Amino acid sequence: MFGKWMDKFTEPFRRSIRNKLILTMIILAVAPIVTITALAAENNRRSMEAEVISTNLSNMKWTGIYLGDQFAQLNNLIYTVLISPHLSDYLANAEEASLSSQFAAQKNIIDTLMNLFYSAGNHVVGVELYLKDYNKLFTINASQSDIESPPSVPAPYKILFDQDKDFMIRADSSNESKFQLVRSINRFENQEKLGGISLEIRWGVLDQTLNLLGRGNEHTVLIAGPGGELLYQPWGQPPSPQILEQISATGEVQGYFRSDHSYVFYNTIDPVGLKLITIIPNSFINQSALATMNFGLMVGAVSVIVAILVAVMLAWRLATPIVSLARSIQGFGLMKDREVQPSSRVDEIGFLELKLYQMSHRIREHIKTEYMISLEKKSAELKALQAQINPHFLQNTLQMIGSMLFKSNPAESYEVIRSLSDMFRYIIREPDDLAPLKAELNHLNNYMLIQKQRFSSRLSYTTRIDETALKSVIPKLSLQPIVENAFFHGLELKSGPWELEVSIAREDNDAIIRIRDNGIGIEESKLTEILGRLNPQAGGLGTLGDRIGLHNVASRIYMHFGDGYGVRVESRPGQGTMVIMKIPLERNGEMND
Repeated sequence: MFGKWMDKFTEPFRRSIRNKLILTMIILAVAPIVTITALAAENNRRSMEAEVISTNLSNMKWTGIYLGDQFAQLNNLIYTVLISPHLSDYLANAEEASLSSQFAAQKNIIDTLMNLFYSAGNHVVGVELYLKDYNKLFTINASQSDIESPPSVPAPYKILFDQDKDFMIRADSSNESKFQLVRSINRFENQEKLGGISLEIRWGVLDQTLNLLGRGNEHTVLIAGPGGELLYQPWGQPPSPQILEQISATGEVQGYFRSDHSYVFYNTIDPVGLKLITIIPNSFINQSALATMNFGLMVGAVSVIVAILVAVMLAWRLATPIVSLARSIQGFGLMKDREVQPSSRVDEIGFLELKLYQMSHRIREHIKTEYMISLEKKSAELKALQAQINPHFLQNTLQMIGSMLFKSNPAESYEVIRSLSDMFRYIIREPDDLAPLKAELNHLNNYMLIQKQRFSSRLSYTTRIDETALKSVIPKLSLQPIVENAFFHGLELKSGPWELEVSIAREDNDAIIRIRDNGIGIEESKLTEILGRLNPQAGGLGTLGDRIGLHNVASRIYMHFGDGYGVRVESRPGQGTMVIMKIPLERNGEMND
């Protein structure tokens, strides 16, 4: 299918030098413009890409610094508790003090935590202090101020103790808008974990700083933990796990990389170690460069149109003289006279036209002479072929007639003599080179009447004839020689009964003649050789010994009717042979039937 479409597309260019020249000129004119336009558009996109990368790296750097300052301020709130003398006194004297002293110390700690809670601002929604040795949990928020002894170490502090961490930021699984900033309380002498302090903070405290990165419709901004876990995403589409894994695996503090569909920028927030991430899709950069690219494409399109028009005009003017000469050549008829017309041009093309006319006149005269000689030669060959008859067949027939005069009744002998007489009359009379198919079939029937008389006990001869095809014309002596070959090469070498069938059928505008026997058949190698000799291009007319052969019949059919007509053979060893002849029902524009 693709090949057919390509043939249809390229056909006008294969047949016309003007079209080839126009196409070449268009390519030469348009290709540089298209290349320059494409390079300019790509350079513009790359410039925009470099600008976006540079801007975002700068924004990520400063945003990371501002976020680090915010986390440092939150951390300083915790330090105000850690350095509080009330906490130090409670840790030093809690076990030895009386109940009233313990109560007073606990109240001092609650007061310290409440001062932190109310001074921190609205973004801090809760404060907790957990002391491991005393299993005491102090909780301060807008709705409660409480001290309790939990049945087990609370989750954030257990993680802190188990992993031996001094600092941790943990997302609130029950509320995605909040996170916990947790710091351990260590003994000064040996850094033993005595407990921990945590602030429950709204993520929104960071939004104003994150706005420095921009809020594009397709931008994604997020904060991830040191292990790549997603902690907070104020806007954008959720990132793929592969992006988070790649950021976690990188050892760089700040940088970027390009995924299949986006640019990923990252920066480490000091001192907390979180990852600030911005994801910008490729489409953002392409859209940013689209306006400039559209203008460049418009200029390129106009340039292409102008270049095409100029190329077509130049190619048309250059090719017109060549096309004119080609049309002059196309008008020549080598088999008909044409008066030499002087050219109106005075350039090289005009000189070629004049010489071409003169040369064509001489060629026509030479072709006429050669054609007449060839025609007369072939006519003589055909007439010589028509005078041939197999001498062995004639000898056997005369011997059979002599025997029948003594053994059979006169009527049977007369039929054989009449058939032989009709065969001689058909061969030696002066007919045209072509004969009606009906006359050729009658000649074959006369031959088969004699053969049936000779082989009456073995030979079965049948015919299937379409009467509408019998007025078709066929070269004389085409059917009987093929049947004679069937006896000589097939049936006479076979034991048992012989079968020979002749059928004539009409298929569309052709007559198909099939001659089938049940002889010994033809070996594959021999059949290949025969089919090669039946090729019309294999040589001129020929005979095989003193008989008219298959090649002879095929050559005469081809000479009279041209391509598409001739003889072909089908055979299998031991199963017989079928010769198929194809001739037209129409000749010279008229129906033969």
